Amino acid sequence: MYQQMIFVNLPVNDLDASKKFFTELGYTINPQFSDEKAASVVISDTIVAMLLTKPFYATFTEKEIADATTTSEVLICLSAESREKVDELVDKAVAAGGTASGETQDHSFMYGRAFDDLDGHTWEVVWMDPAAVQG
Repeated sequence: MYQQMIFVNLPVNDLDASKKFFTELGYTINPQFSDEKAASVVISDTIVAMLLTKPFYATFTEKEIADATTTSEVLICLSAESREKVDELVDKAVAAGGTASGETQDHSFMYGRAFDDLDGHTWEVVWMDPAAVQG
């Protein structure tokens, strides 16, 4: 059965530093789709973050590239299997050089935290009680 994938393309200032950051979070780099201009970060079987140097990113758009440290261009949200896994990933991101972002959201059935990566892109991590999702 076909599973649709998502490829999030993000401009980065320092490709090597960004690769190191994401591998410290436990993700892997797919060398088949990585080179000196881009790195393919495998988040899951269906989610890939493509980290692109800014000059390479610019070849895909005529728009100005946002400075994610001062402008919000996108909020990326990842699900987590538990409240503990939310904390684990955000804590790893902060330890790897990222910054905690916003307030912890605790609504009993839903729990979330966020971090900004090295380039200021905001990654939200959320757990939701499966019973609440089923209705």
